[in-house]
Amino acid sequence: MRIALVEPYYGGSHRAWADGYAASSRHDVSLITHDARFWKWRMHGGFLTLAEQLGQDVELHGVPDVILASTMMNVAAFAGAIRRFASGVPVGAFFHESQFSYPLSPADRVDFTYKMVNWASAATADLVIFNSVYHSDVFRTEASTFLNSFPEHKHVGMVDQVIDASIVLPVGVDLSLLGTQVGADRRPPLIVWNQRWEHDKGPAELKAILRALIDVDADFTVAMCGEVFVSVPPEFAEITGMLGDRLVHAGWLDRDAYINLLRRSSVVLSTADQEFFGIAVVEAIAAGAHPVLPNRLVYPERVAQLGATPDRILYSSTEEAVNLIRAGLIAPPDAAVMAATHRYDWSVVAPMYDSALESLT
Repeated sequence: MRIALVEPYYGGSHRAWADGYAASSRHDVSLITHDARFWKWRMHGGFLTLAEQLGQDVELHGVPDVILASTMMNVAAFAGAIRRFASGVPVGAFFHESQFSYPLSPADRVDFTYKMVNWASAATADLVIFNSVYHSDVFRTEASTFLNSFPEHKHVGMVDQVIDASIVLPVGVDLSLLGTQVGADRRPPLIVWNQRWEHDKGPAELKAILRALIDVDADFTVAMCGEVFVSVPPEFAEITGMLGDRLVHAGWLDRDAYINLLRRSSVVLSTADQEFFGIAVVEAIAAGAHPVLPNRLVYPERVAQLGATPDRILYSSTEEAVNLIRAGLIAPPDAAVMAATHRYDWSVVAPMYDSALESLT
């Protein structure tokens, strides 16, 4: 079977997902992509140029059996744009994230068009795939509330139909190089925070937790890994200044250096205000880091799936986070939880995608 995987925002976790599935599927997967920039324009205009690229791929390789489209574009409009050369080809829509619950940046204003693009994509796809149960539940609730605000023909009655027919598939993760050095040197105790340096990843909460750790004279160092953009929230500069010599890395790392850092980490900390799956946290746990995660978003679901003890991982206040981190810094890696991350490895996940897409034909 030939699959055309369409990714409008080919970078970061989206790229890892696309490349991982293409490399692990038992089918022939072609990537149709745009670069990871100008996300708002991708949501509005990406459908047309990606349709053009798919048309070129069809000329070279023939019509695909199935299309798997990431939803950083209008999938409904994309399906219309390909009707002349790929009519009748089933389209699966994969939701990495959705705009219904995405925290608004201080630089942005409310714009309902992006929510409507998400809804149109879900309502018209032949198969809707969410990356977590949490994501599916949020989409159901928030889409219903959003659509109910319109004057008539509100679509509200369609939401349950769409969500009930959807499926949940985890994001696959390449864990082949992680978890192989359980006895790695973890001194001095290292906290890794491995997120994008953006407003939705909780910089204010991160600052408060690290400040509290300093105030109790905890023995720790910090690595802040992740993409750093041209404009970042001011709290990040304040954090780096506050940490001083405790900060052993700040910013992006190549893959090999990143894996080596994860292997040395005692704790992986998240302060996210938006998270629908959590690839970075899964990677760190697989490498032996003890997770300390906010008791919100997808994290309770992820902890339950790994068979971990919530009371040792999930926090609801700065004080709780500090106590959990201090315990995690001196605890040995939990071999059982590390092993449980294998459920997200592409060797396990790719066959699930294959079966779901085969069902569309």
